[in-house]
Amino acid sequence: MRKLFIAFGCLVLSPSAAWAQEREYCPDRPGIGTPACTMAPGKASLEVGLGDWSVDADSAERQDVFLTGDTLLRYGIADHAEVQLGWTALGFARTRDRLTGTVDHRSGTGDVTVALRRNLANPDGSGLSLAVMPYVTLPVGREPFGQGDLGAGLKVPLSYELSQSWSLATTTSFDAAVNEDGSGRHFAFDEVVGAQLELSKAVSVTAEYEFTLDRDPASHHTEQVGGLSLAWQPADDLQLDLGANLGLDHDAQDAEVYFGVSRRF
Repeated sequence: MRKLFIAFGCLVLSPSAAWAQEREYCPDRPGIGTPACTMAPGKASLEVGLGDWSVDADSAERQDVFLTGDTLLRYGIADHAEVQLGWTALGFARTRDRLTGTVDHRSGTGDVTVALRRNLANPDGSGLSLAVMPYVTLPVGREPFGQGDLGAGLKVPLSYELSQSWSLATTTSFDAAVNEDGSGRHFAFDEVVGAQLELSKAVSVTAEYEFTLDRDPASHHTEQVGGLSLAWQPADDLQLDLGANLGLDHDAQDAEVYFGVSRRF
């Protein structure tokens, strides 16, 4: 009888365990949007931005920012849910005043972000996948890498596979964003639309468009950004990536180039 129960238990558990092992690796990197997939229960993903350079210039000044160690840790707590912890380890900023020629150098760390992603349909990201993701940003970093106050928001990522090669994705965000002066919050809305093409089983390229409506008390404005990224998975649990974003109007950041690595455990 004991052997019978053991055999029955193996039959019941084996499909679930096999399914968890066969779930394809779905990192958050690269790109602007957020995927709807979640990590399998007990699985972790460590995703690190090894280098990120951005530039933003106007008639008054030019600011170059370089980030390294932009880290996201994801852990599956259920078949349809994961928790996330994000932090930027180190940043360098160089700001040059165009009128006086003076240059200001700063360095520091970024804020900590804590999030929960709850998938509502197809947690492996196949077919039509939908999730909700509330998050909180803790102000532990210093300006210009940290926001200066507590922030929060809700993201709603959605993806749909058109074929074996093509898929579409959107990320809708509602944010209590920190004011530009680092004190208090205001409403901000963000929408990202993207299309992904799998060039092979290991290589994919993604094109995205982002629209942001920002109601900061100091400056109500909208921003538009275009992005292109490339991901390569040489192994089932490893991904390398690179990408670039370009501001499409004068309110958006001018340009950004980045690369990183993701590893599943």
